Amino acid sequence: MAWGSFFEDLKRKEREFMKKIRKGTQAGDAEKVTALVTKLNRYRHEYYNLAAPSVPDAVYDHLFDELQELEKQTGIILSNSPTQTVGAIPVSSLKKVKHPIPLLSLDKTKQLEELLAMAGRSASLLMLKLDGLTVKICYENGRLVEASTRGDGETGELVTHNIPAFDNVPVSIPYKGRLVVTGEGIIHQDDFEEIKGEVSDGRKEACNARNLAAGSIRLLYPAACRKRHIHFYAFNVIEGMEGFGKIADSRGKLLVALRSLGFEVCPFVALTEKISLEELEKGIRDLKDVADERGLPIDGMVLRYDSLSYSRGCGRTGHHYKDGIAYKFEDEVQETVFRSVEWTPGRSGEIAPVAVFDAVEIDGCRVSRASLHNISFIKDLELYPGCRILVSKRNMIIPHIEDNLDRGHYEKGMIPKKCPCCGKTVRIYARKGSGGRIIETLHCDNPDCRNQLLRKLVHFAGKKAMDISGISEAVIDRFIEKGFLHTCQDFYHLDRYREEIICMEGFGEKSYEKIQASIEKCRNTTFVRYVVAMDIPLIGRTAGRALDSFFKGNLQEFAKAAVDCFDFTSLPDFGEKMSRSIREWFHDWDNLKLWKTLQKELHFEEREEETMKKITENNPFAGCTVVATGKLEHFTRDGINSRITSLGATAGSSVTRKTDYLICGEKPGSKLAKARELGIPVLTEQEFLDMIPA
Repeated sequence: MAWGSFFEDLKRKEREFMKKIRKGTQAGDAEKVTALVTKLNRYRHEYYNLAAPSVPDAVYDHLFDELQELEKQTGIILSNSPTQTVGAIPVSSLKKVKHPIPLLSLDKTKQLEELLAMAGRSASLLMLKLDGLTVKICYENGRLVEASTRGDGETGELVTHNIPAFDNVPVSIPYKGRLVVTGEGIIHQDDFEEIKGEVSDGRKEACNARNLAAGSIRLLYPAACRKRHIHFYAFNVIEGMEGFGKIADSRGKLLVALRSLGFEVCPFVALTEKISLEELEKGIRDLKDVADERGLPIDGMVLRYDSLSYSRGCGRTGHHYKDGIAYKFEDEVQETVFRSVEWTPGRSGEIAPVAVFDAVEIDGCRVSRASLHNISFIKDLELYPGCRILVSKRNMIIPHIEDNLDRGHYEKGMIPKKCPCCGKTVRIYARKGSGGRIIETLHCDNPDCRNQLLRKLVHFAGKKAMDISGISEAVIDRFIEKGFLHTCQDFYHLDRYREEIICMEGFGEKSYEKIQASIEKCRNTTFVRYVVAMDIPLIGRTAGRALDSFFKGNLQEFAKAAVDCFDFTSLPDFGEKMSRSIREWFHDWDNLKLWKTLQKELHFEEREEETMKKITENNPFAGCTVVATGKLEHFTRDGINSRITSLGATAGSSVTRKTDYLICGEKPGSKLAKARELGIPVLTEQEFLDMIPA
């Protein structure tokens, strides 16, 4: 295993460094302590558990005395040392603890080229991305005083009581200043295979090493935690060792120094900024070999800059630090058995197919269902009950069926002839997809289909539409069942059923009043919310804002234009499909009737023309089309579009010749390249904010 010249240089300096920590300490003392602890624990296991000791008692006693003396000399005492016979006290609950220095995550990528680009900026460390639970451990005056989980990065849970139950954490170290170390608590693969059947907790067998480690570290009883064989691998120094010159600015050198204090360190290799793609790939292969040899559970690699001062200069977002990146391996694929298809009508009448299969473990989660998209997708896979399929979680999020291993037979009977909700006859609708390919979907045309109605009403009441808070999907479903809701307009007349609602199980006077208050509040709404609530296909909030700007908030003018077959492609980012969708929606009599009658229930906010005029006169974005791309620090996608619109500009969704500015965040993708090609001004998020008039 080649670790490179970096390690050789660190080894030469390690003895000198440790003399500064504790006079007389030798570089190999930590290794000696670890070796003696391992050997004595093996002898204890043979004696007490196997009743087959391999050495006489005198040998054990001699080694025990040697360890005890070495611990006194070095100040290094490991949590699983046989000299530490007193067990930790269990706790009744896990207390919350704030992290003074946030334990933020890193951004993620699956592109090797992106990893290489980041490595090319400064010397860095490539280390294993261990798959366990991140833990922070604090030392004062050489003694372990606190340990906590990462939690959400700002707040974690105290797990100090369980650290003595780990197999390899030093509870005493020779460094006497404050030291804060972060690392990963993991269970080795061989330990997991041995104990997974014994830790079912009366429910089910542990599904993977990561989940078992995370649950074990958070146990209330250290005795139970000790049986799980948790190991801690340090990967960062948060506080401490500031007074050691150049060593203190090198992440790699500090990690090697931690080894001399008794810590096990996450395996890593050092990279120069001139590294090639081939060298990077070799580093990944070498680290994978290390993980295999040592039985370490991993789910990728982590790259972080070696210089801590350079890292600090990289800054951070609210979610992650910018001095590193996590490289995730390709989507994990698992084989399982396909069982059936479940069909669920949506609010448009299209019936969506969902695959049901034997549960498999992917990326730490049990998966047993995945979307099948449409009939054509099912036919292409040649699915039938009992066939073997390959399942992944694309981008580590969305379950997806990748392939059928038993092709050659397609079960037509899986496609229903009647709607599974209302029982009415269904139809298959064929349309042209990309490349002229025919896409078949299943539809229920019954306007009274309960599931369709439920989906429509849930959308209408949703946060991006009318925002009727306090009325959940379950409540809407119960109101439909009781006959209280038949159309969207019925929300505004629930007072007719006041007594019935109050008497329903789980309801009462307060529940009813809360719902009514929310409904009354949502009567005050906007052009954009109303358009979104109408659920016109392909027309969401971004398109709604563009329509609001073009028609100056006039719903009647918008409807008249649609009925008169206005060409909406003249608006920014409106294609022919969107234009046709609007026209078709308004040429349906039921839709047009709903559009007109529902407005009588609502009050629309007046547009402040003078304010808009003032905005137009005082900022460079008025009348422009502005597109935002990439991850932004101060805005969500909806937030930046709202800000653009508030400046009298149009929030575009794609870069065209009509685009005036591109606001560019992290990972901008193809929009940045297109903007440069067209010569469109590109702004950073901060430059955009600086240009906004005070």
